[in-house]
Amino acid sequence: MEKLKMFRFSVVVVVVIICFGRLSVQAKKNVEQKKQTYIIHMAKSEMPASFKDHTHWYDSSLKSVSESAEMLYTYSNVIHGYSTRLTAKEAQVLEKTPGILSVMPELKYELHTTRTPSFLGLDQNANLFPESDSVSEVVVGVLDTGVWPEGKSFDDTGFGPIPTSWKGECESGTNFTASNCNRKLIGARYFAKGYEAALGPVGQTKESRSPRDDDGHGTHTSSTAAGSVVSDASLLGYATGTARGMATRARVAVYKVCWLRGCFSSDILAAMDKAIDDNVNVLSLSLGGGMSDYYRDSVAIGAFAAMEKGILVSCSAGNAGPSSYSLSNVAPWITTVGAGTLDRDFPAYVSLGNGKNFSGVSLYRGDSLPGKLLPFIYAGNASNVTSGNLCMTGTLNPEKVSGKIVLCDRGVNPRVQKGSVVKAAGGAGMVLTNTAANGEEQVADAHLLPATAVGQKTGDAIKDYLLSNPNPTATIFFEGTKLGIEPSPVVAAFSSRGPNSITPEVLKPDMIAPGVNILAGWSGAIGPTGLAEDNRRVGFNIISGTSMSCPHVSGLAALLKSAHPDWSPAAIRSALMTTSYTAYKDGKVIQDVATGKPSTPFDHGAGHVDPVSALNPGLVYDLTVEDYLNFLCALNYTAQQINGLARRNFSCDSSKQYSLNDLNYPSFAVSLQAQIGSTSGSAGVVTNVVKHTRTLTNVGSPGTYKVSVSTTSESVKISVEPGTLTFSQTNEKRLYTVTFTATSKGSNANVFGRIEWSDGKHSVGSPVAISWT
Repeated sequence: MEKLKMFRFSVVVVVVIICFGRLSVQAKKNVEQKKQTYIIHMAKSEMPASFKDHTHWYDSSLKSVSESAEMLYTYSNVIHGYSTRLTAKEAQVLEKTPGILSVMPELKYELHTTRTPSFLGLDQNANLFPESDSVSEVVVGVLDTGVWPEGKSFDDTGFGPIPTSWKGECESGTNFTASNCNRKLIGARYFAKGYEAALGPVGQTKESRSPRDDDGHGTHTSSTAAGSVVSDASLLGYATGTARGMATRARVAVYKVCWLRGCFSSDILAAMDKAIDDNVNVLSLSLGGGMSDYYRDSVAIGAFAAMEKGILVSCSAGNAGPSSYSLSNVAPWITTVGAGTLDRDFPAYVSLGNGKNFSGVSLYRGDSLPGKLLPFIYAGNASNVTSGNLCMTGTLNPEKVSGKIVLCDRGVNPRVQKGSVVKAAGGAGMVLTNTAANGEEQVADAHLLPATAVGQKTGDAIKDYLLSNPNPTATIFFEGTKLGIEPSPVVAAFSSRGPNSITPEVLKPDMIAPGVNILAGWSGAIGPTGLAEDNRRVGFNIISGTSMSCPHVSGLAALLKSAHPDWSPAAIRSALMTTSYTAYKDGKVIQDVATGKPSTPFDHGAGHVDPVSALNPGLVYDLTVEDYLNFLCALNYTAQQINGLARRNFSCDSSKQYSLNDLNYPSFAVSLQAQIGSTSGSAGVVTNVVKHTRTLTNVGSPGTYKVSVSTTSESVKISVEPGTLTFSQTNEKRLYTVTFTATSKGSNANVFGRIEWSDGKHSVGSPVAISWT
């Protein structure tokens, strides 16, 4: 009997092992058969003579590994190649096929989610800028969530014929026809093949499979860059005034690449490819993805091709601040923009039962709270879950919340959603407090119930009262719009910071621009909070992010392009950078709101944009395609990697010495080696010497420029040779060398400085950031 039991047990074990083995094999098979989108870079010069058209060659290469696979897109400008759906095994086989430079898995990118013209000095100095005819020849292309064409920001009254250089079109689709475009909004396209291949048809959601913006983000960014002048604009009565983009007479072309669940690189590349064909002059991308080498970054690859065609590409730096090394879009041929504040705020005060008042911000517009103090409760004490303090959906107990003002901690879920959760639980109002991650940064929102947002220190003080008083009470007062806030600008806490994690020798961000509480156009398909339960519809909305600062620079670049049509993208960026300011009128350095201390070039780059000064910068640091290729050689990229990025047969010269320090960038990021050793009999001290070369081009009148240098520490000495540069004619070039000398004992704190050339009229400034590795 025992032998029979053992036999049966053995049989069961064998069966289980066989089944498990089969399941393992099947699981492995399923993984191998699972398809994903890949972007295939082809070496166009290696196309066999038997093919008359490169697309036929692409198709042949694809069919060699999969008879059923089809190309999603073919690319001719940003890369030579195509995108398609393959299994991992098919991708591996394809990568070994002759003529293939690389087979890259598709990446997903995310959006980096009035008064700014006046704040930037555009209103007071309008006569300094080009006549409308020249500006109207400039086209700003915006890659985003589409456009709400009925918005007043796209009114074409007074616009002349569409520029003859324009080759684009207005695509029809769901809730969108060619008639939605006009002489202002001259182009609209959408790209969804990559998105749909990964996540299914767009039509299954509430989104329009067309250029129509159902999100609001794209309408906001495009109207910020080049929206028409709109009088009496506001959000629910807040920030009332004349709304206008940076380049009001420029034309707008939108390329919808972002959908409900993200933006996919195959679609982004296709849009950039088409924008180059369409002849845009500026490209604005308020989106970003994970950091990777430039030859693997679709935005960097597309931007290189655009730069080569004379198109300036402006991208948001990201909203991952205040952490260091948190930047996106750091390629040196991209203009990378961080975010600062305006001198405008929307105060809403918390009044406590102990008689103390605290300042916050809000864009709430609705029924006021009763004219008396209400019971006040901390969300963490009104919930049965450990994360109840965050006011996430379903976490609040209505019996404890009903009729009370609730204090919620910021984090995890959207700020406006927290208010919606409080309202759904019967709460009368909300105080939203920052944690250490956001410091004293205050971002206003159009809440669905009476609510205000306060900084961390204020929040801690309110909590002390709330948790120590047996019967705490509070109310909230709303003060509307307040101008003249000082200091301004300050660097936003959310704005991503350097150093540059891909190439520390290139300082990023390049500059900051207004990105907090920005009023601009909005979609008619969604409320100002973006929540499904928000039934309000507005023509303008106030939101924050480097997504908002990026189109400011895109529009300013359009103005400079119209004033100086012969300037390269690098020259335009240089003008914006070298004329940016880093201090207030009292001489104090622009603050970082995350720390309350002076910001550094890792936070603000070259400083805050000053477009009026940028019109006449005196000198510029220019860059050519050859300069960028030399930069790639200095990175030790292989010929295959360079060809995949730059679409050409190019090999680095083995006899040439390439240096990252020779890239003619308008800023200086200096990497010194922290070592312990002995030189000149001084134990434990090593002298570091690093040299950078730069070339300045005269774009103004003849003159002599003298250099001045400043640093935050005497531990690093900066010398410039020669100390004087004389220019006798326009476009004349002069070279100079900067020597950085430091003695290091182990690790050192970062040192910052500034190199400035001046002829008494122009100041051509460059930030310096020195760090040890």
